[in-house]
Amino acid sequence: MNFFEQQRAARGTTLRLVLLFATAVFAIVVAVDAVVFVVNRPRSLSSLAGLLIFVTVVTVLIITGGTVSKTIALRSGGSAVALSVGAVPVDLTTSDPNLRRYVNVVQEMSLAAGVPVPRLFVLESEPGINAFAAGFTTADAAITVTGGALAQLNRDELQGVIGHEFSHILNGDMRLNIRLIGLLNGILLLGLVGLRVLAFGGGGRSNDRGGGASPILLVALAMLILGFVGQFFAGLIKAAVSRQREWLADASSVQFTRQTTGLEGALKKIAGLPTGSTLRDARSAQEVSHMLFGEGGRSFSQLFATHPPLLKRIAALDPAFQPAQIAGLEEKWAQQPPDGLAEDAQRGFAATPLTAQAAPPRPGSARVTPAQVSARVGTLTPQDLDHGAAVAASLPPRVRQLAGQPSTAVPILLALLIDDDPQVRAAQLATVSSAFGAATATATEALLTDVASLPELLRLPVVSIAMPVVVARPREQLQRLLTVLDALAQADGRITVLEYCLTRLVAGYVVDATSPARRAQPGRRDLAGTGDAAVAVLAALAAAGNTDPAKAEHAFTTAVAHLFPTSKVAYAPPAVLPALDAAWPVLDALDPRTKQRFVEAMVAAVLDDGVLAPAEAELVRTACALLHCPLPALLDPAASRSL
Repeated sequence: MNFFEQQRAARGTTLRLVLLFATAVFAIVVAVDAVVFVVNRPRSLSSLAGLLIFVTVVTVLIITGGTVSKTIALRSGGSAVALSVGAVPVDLTTSDPNLRRYVNVVQEMSLAAGVPVPRLFVLESEPGINAFAAGFTTADAAITVTGGALAQLNRDELQGVIGHEFSHILNGDMRLNIRLIGLLNGILLLGLVGLRVLAFGGGGRSNDRGGGASPILLVALAMLILGFVGQFFAGLIKAAVSRQREWLADASSVQFTRQTTGLEGALKKIAGLPTGSTLRDARSAQEVSHMLFGEGGRSFSQLFATHPPLLKRIAALDPAFQPAQIAGLEEKWAQQPPDGLAEDAQRGFAATPLTAQAAPPRPGSARVTPAQVSARVGTLTPQDLDHGAAVAASLPPRVRQLAGQPSTAVPILLALLIDDDPQVRAAQLATVSSAFGAATATATEALLTDVASLPELLRLPVVSIAMPVVVARPREQLQRLLTVLDALAQADGRITVLEYCLTRLVAGYVVDATSPARRAQPGRRDLAGTGDAAVAVLAALAAAGNTDPAKAEHAFTTAVAHLFPTSKVAYAPPAVLPALDAAWPVLDALDPRTKQRFVEAMVAAVLDDGVLAPAEAELVRTACALLHCPLPALLDPAASRSL
């Protein structure tokens, strides 16, 4: 199932989740009312009816309040989930070998997938091997791993686990998982409220007239009992929603990393170590159990397990695997626990503070069709991962460090737009000084040497690395940054394709990261009413790749035929690229199948002449990012420019 089909399927899964939740709430209310009815049968019918109404209202209010409050608390995205379970942020410039390896693996995979680097967290005191990804969009995604995973997994195994989590990021599983936390919080809150009421307010007197128990005590007892019922339904819902997605994430990880040994090795270590994947913090394990790489705790029945059986996951990767092998691993690791860094050293992986610089990737791509490109949206191939590693290695170590530091992330973004012309540069630095102060302007100027030699294909990856640090700033500063970036791009009276891509990528990521819940909804519109926006983007792409107007018009006609096969549309490219700004929200609202057709039309426009220039490739990828269709690199660093 490709990315666009996953988007369509997500609607059905969300509807199923809502129906399961509604069924659970109904069952809980009926059960609470049944308990109250049995205990209070001596009461008059009118009195009993009033009590049942009261209990029903209180139960529904508690569930609703718990759901709404938790949903609001998590609206800020993946970081909120990570922080809620006690994870601590990771410094992207860290020199700690375990953390450095973690940062490198995630950055390489992000650059390969064409998404901003997720914010990284670690559960330092958790010895088990586990991880999870959380967020609404790729721009607010956060990946959390346990200290046990960092210490005990080698690089291939860590990459397998991260690939599993990236599948959840790219397939949109994160949105569903966060909504699931919010919905289930209301159900699970019943037991906690009942316990608190019993402890502090449940000792009230019985009703002297009716001889019955105190209504408060009855409600508390019912809630306490229904807390266990809520856990029952919560387990069923989590299992129903998440188990199949874990199979898909395992398969995707193998696809991404080109080998099964990494993921297989991680699962075997979970099976053979006494700590397994269990989290010590039971409350955290329960809240995010459906998001974890492995089971966070023990399930008394496979019916409630959020993950497929561990041994079956291993067998799916290694058909020759026999469960009896685990006993040997247990004995081996009881004598000498695994050390991931030591295993890497034995296999020839050196632990360096930052990846050494390599030759920059060269423009080019293999022959592809629009359908083949659209099939790559939201996924990765081993070649994409190689490309991500090549790009990461091509970036000067100092530039990667500057992009990942809070003090220099904004100045390096600004430096990417500073002009070579001395007069334009002076005006741009004055703009920076006016908006952010003289210190930021000085820092920006000092970085010009670092970014001056960066090839075109390495400039947008710097944006990807810098974004998790940049979006952590206050909203007012982020809005000022977007204004300044636009001013710098237009300071010389024109805006190039690369400048447009950079400014719009940053703007899109900022909006997604600051309002993630609002930006996470798949579109529902068809082409009706969106034709002008689609035509404008296709015309801009045709013009960007062809200086010859006749060739540009031919590319445009080819692209339009993918969307409007029976219509003739005049070729009229926008005079300036910012004229496209109004088109992105309109096109982002397209339903998944129509959006897939539009992506294919964009690709048809840039492939029409058989040559893919860097400006064309980056404009297509930027457009896909703004439409929430993450696209891996179109340019293969090892191939020629000819298509």
